[in-house]
Amino acid sequence: MTPAHAAVDVIGVLTAMLALGWLWQAVAALRGIPTLPDLTSPGAEWPPLIPAGGPDVTVVVPACNEEESITATLRSLLASTAVRLQIVAVDDRSTDGTAARMDRVAAEALAADCPHTLEVIHNCELPAGWLGKTHALALAARRAHAPWLLFTDGDVRFDPRAIELALRYARAEGADHVLLTLTLDLDGVAESAVYGAFHAMAAWNMRLWKVADPAARDFLGTGGFGMVRREVYDRVGGFEQLRMEVLEDMRLGWKIKRAGFAQRVALGAGLVRIRWIDGALGIVGLLEKNGFAVARFRLEVALFAMAAMVLQILLPLAAIAVGGWAAVAGLLTYAFTGLAYYAMRRVSHVSPLLALLFAPATGILCFALARSVSLALWRGGIVWRGTRYPLDELRRNADRGW
Repeated sequence: MTPAHAAVDVIGVLTAMLALGWLWQAVAALRGIPTLPDLTSPGAEWPPLIPAGGPDVTVVVPACNEEESITATLRSLLASTAVRLQIVAVDDRSTDGTAARMDRVAAEALAADCPHTLEVIHNCELPAGWLGKTHALALAARRAHAPWLLFTDGDVRFDPRAIELALRYARAEGADHVLLTLTLDLDGVAESAVYGAFHAMAAWNMRLWKVADPAARDFLGTGGFGMVRREVYDRVGGFEQLRMEVLEDMRLGWKIKRAGFAQRVALGAGLVRIRWIDGALGIVGLLEKNGFAVARFRLEVALFAMAAMVLQILLPLAAIAVGGWAAVAGLLTYAFTGLAYYAMRRVSHVSPLLALLFAPATGILCFALARSVSLALWRGGIVWRGTRYPLDELRRNADRGW
């Protein structure tokens, strides 16, 4: 056998293994995702809520320089039906018009005799040993009067029934932590392709249908909609124990699942919406803060993740290029990737046809991670929303794994 033939065989074998990996992911998702409850399903019925003497849910909304979106977020919460909300919004050292817009919406709610309350906290200082967002979340959570806490972001929009449906589902299931999948407002093929690749890569490590299984390692935390019992939040230490955690939503979900509490994921297209990616390269800026944090600030883990993405990009293309049976393995890789996209469409809302753009979209994700790592190492920390957080301190406060 010539060296050229040997190289073709190696490429073919590796690509065939990758294709089988995608087939495994696709079959697991085809079986698992239909088991997730859909809160918008016509046949979904849970016991009605019993009116309480106080608010049903305390909604925590941290915002730093969110003047373009905060008004829509707060107004959508104030339009919520069938529940009573205590909304605590934190203007976290904003330098734009966020504070004024929060105050304006609060005044509107008061004048309209709204059934919900809206309190605005103007935070001007960041204590040592805290990230800005975790401090804002903890600050607001201390004001909570309701038995449930809902943590969200200043750029999320809620359907009027979203919180009611989530609360009814939580009570029916006896859940301690309920997470709704978000509906992304995607503009065009490029944004959808990048999000599709992001979602597909994440699915290798996170099986949403296994989150409810107490024996499974799978967990979830989302900044857009994470509703937790107040007593459970307190028992895991809340954000007081996550002061320097960049991925505060994911880490809270990890702590809740690890502590043995009941975690549930529910679907609900359109219930919670967000404009997360602005352009195909928009995710590059978004991952500047979070990319290295996913690897727990460990360079070897980040390098392994980047190498895995490069192989995902190059192997199928190389296999198709060399021809023969290796090309069949390359084509099957794309076919099974498309099948995985199809299986996850109820969560991602991305067309399976965009698997054809998996390679360039994954290239953007790989670049985003490499940039996140490089900037953190070069700066000796993370700079986010005008504040620098030293890398040594972030590493010291980050557990090594998930």
